[in-house]
Amino acid sequence: MRSFSKLSYLLFGLGLLGAALYAAAGAADKATNTKVAFNPPERRVSAPLSAAAAIAAKDAGTFYFSAPPGGSYREDVAKYQPIADHLSRVTGKRFIYQYSDNWLSYSKNMTAGIYDVVFDGPAFNGWRIERMNHAPLVKLTDEVVFVVVARSDAPITQLKQLAGHRVCAIPAPDAGALSLLSQFDNPARQPVIAEAKDWQDSYKRLMEGKCAGSVMPQKVLSTLDRKAVKVIYQHKPLPNQTFSAGPRLSQELKDRVRDALLSASGKEATARLRNDLGGGDFVPATPAEYVGLGKMLKDSLYYY
Repeated sequence: MRSFSKLSYLLFGLGLLGAALYAAAGAADKATNTKVAFNPPERRVSAPLSAAAAIAAKDAGTFYFSAPPGGSYREDVAKYQPIADHLSRVTGKRFIYQYSDNWLSYSKNMTAGIYDVVFDGPAFNGWRIERMNHAPLVKLTDEVVFVVVARSDAPITQLKQLAGHRVCAIPAPDAGALSLLSQFDNPARQPVIAEAKDWQDSYKRLMEGKCAGSVMPQKVLSTLDRKAVKVIYQHKPLPNQTFSAGPRLSQELKDRVRDALLSASGKEATARLRNDLGGGDFVPATPAEYVGLGKMLKDSLYYY
């Protein structure tokens, strides 16, 4: 009986020790998870939000900055997070970069008014100015001219001849594809966009005979074999990529954001972004430059 009692005490003691070790492990795990959850580089990047969550955050004084999906999460955060941090420092307001991993969620959130500051192309800026009371702040200096080309030996000589044919391009809502499709009023009589990874891929596939035409910026065409293609259409010059701000920002705050982006420290914060887009500088933008450009999105989901 006595030996049984000793065994009982021994088992009881081991149970207490096991419980203590389990609690310690749980506490350590909790501490580790807490450390990861509040890792500074991730803290200011917002995951996709519901409209209700975004409104609640905005009521608390948070402003959301976003841009279309481009690279990976790491690449986009590396480009855009310094800008959100810079705006927060300069204005004293809380700006959070919200990553977008696909065009549908980006367009849905943007047209729902979730984003307060946006950086994207001329058609989107034109649409927001007309529909959402956004104001353009700054744009990259150089205008963009898109051209549609066919092979030199092809019978196609006019843009309308591409209706029903495959045209290699970065798909809409890229500005190049939009500039092409904007010239075709009848959705049943327009080119079929054959998706290309980039402008060089678009040109390569044209040369391989995989499409009847190709869309690209005029500057890109100047770096390729010009004799191999003929220009059958040149779109009017478009403003370059632009920052705009929505109605939640007062005019004073919009001015401060614009000045922050144009400042010397702003150049530093936007260095990686500008380098990825050709290295140009930002200059002030005016609403008149974007009049009518929102119509280029007429056939795109969410932009009715």
